[in-house]
Amino acid sequence: MYYNLKRRSSHLIMPILNVRNKNKYLAAAAMILTLAFGAAGFFAAAADPQTLQQQQSAAQDQKTQLEQQLKDIQDQINQLQSQLGQISSQKNTLANKIKQLQTEKNKVNLQIQQTTLTIQNLDQQINSTQAQIDAGQAHLDALHQQVAKLLVQLYENQQKPTVEILLDGSGFSDFYTELNSYQELNKNISDLAGQVAATNKSLQLAQNQLTDQEQQQKDFLSIQSLQNQHLAETISDQNTVLQQTKGRESEYQAAISDTKKRAAEIQGRIYELFGTGGKNVTFGQALQIAQYASGQTGVRAAFLLAILTQESNLGKNVGTCNRPGDPPSKSWRVVMKPDRDQQPFVTVTAELNLDPDITPVSCPLHDSRGRQIGWGGAMGPAQFIPSTWMGYKDQVSAVTGQPANPFDIRDAFIAAAIKLKADGGATQSGEWAAAMRYFSGGTNPAFRFYGDNVVATAAKYQSDIDALNQ
Repeated sequence: MYYNLKRRSSHLIMPILNVRNKNKYLAAAAMILTLAFGAAGFFAAAADPQTLQQQQSAAQDQKTQLEQQLKDIQDQINQLQSQLGQISSQKNTLANKIKQLQTEKNKVNLQIQQTTLTIQNLDQQINSTQAQIDAGQAHLDALHQQVAKLLVQLYENQQKPTVEILLDGSGFSDFYTELNSYQELNKNISDLAGQVAATNKSLQLAQNQLTDQEQQQKDFLSIQSLQNQHLAETISDQNTVLQQTKGRESEYQAAISDTKKRAAEIQGRIYELFGTGGKNVTFGQALQIAQYASGQTGVRAAFLLAILTQESNLGKNVGTCNRPGDPPSKSWRVVMKPDRDQQPFVTVTAELNLDPDITPVSCPLHDSRGRQIGWGGAMGPAQFIPSTWMGYKDQVSAVTGQPANPFDIRDAFIAAAIKLKADGGATQSGEWAAAMRYFSGGTNPAFRFYGDNVVATAAKYQSDIDALNQ
């Protein structure tokens, strides 16, 4: 209705109107024009210039302070990274190993602080953008209501014959004055229609901005979860080293020199992948699958192992929605993006004879206030969302010769390898960028912890693989 005001108003207002209603209509017109002029500046949220300036100044001060905090933290992280490089080049002793783990722990703690500050800043931006959208939408609603009322009144007057108006004794002078007044009103309404369209466009831009901010917040929440997990693993490694060696250098050197014992530990280590029907596979079994996928794509096996380790352990939400017994709030109909992933999910489960109502998928993330950020619905060990999986399943089937299943560990490895190869991960020099694209579709350095951690994990896996081949 509102986008057609300009076209409709010309034939509603042109008829000659009753002079006795002049004051009523012009008053209505004045009220609408006041609203219209207010709509052009709805992002000011009805604040007076002084208040708005104070708010903007406070926001800028806060931004400057945050940027300085982030810079200070990054400087400390860089110093610790330099220390880690120096420690790694030193002799492999128990003291150096503990020092390395402590430095790594301090570094991750700083990275968690850095990510927390960034999330807090994004949360404020999201709240501000949402407030702007709400204020703008309320203003538009008021405009629409007033325009509708005026058009109804004008339409009712249109039904009165011209002869009746001329015979009411007003005279031709008032008649033409009234005509000019309503022609001017007609122009004003046409201008208002343009403002409504422009305001709608501004609202859409604000909504797009909000969507981008929410996606960034989702990515940072994922990074924060990964950082917390990495910190816990570092502390566990430190405690394990101390328990095994009892603080004695001789015990430590004996442990790292016993390659046979290390190989047995590697072969038997449980490599946990969520979404594999409750089955765990050993490192050796996972390695065999990764090596097969590597042979098909050229993507390094250690790199594949690192990607799936990171994806399947990215927080505690992986595979914890849409399970048997889960409440309706965790159903795929709620956690998946409706216009993107729900129909592909139905298609995938139907092709595999799976019940869509009890096939586990990832849950969406939530911020500190419990608000949902983004969408869940990622499937299986490689964490493909249904719409993305649809673009890879035929390629997986071409390799395996059977219907592709995102919940099958072998198909998950192959699908991940195909995607990583397409993103440049078939060479070791391209692995970091490929990992980053796997996470967020780009190489934004703000999320570099993901890529850095994948590369570090791949190096550990390569060390294990090399030990097994000795």
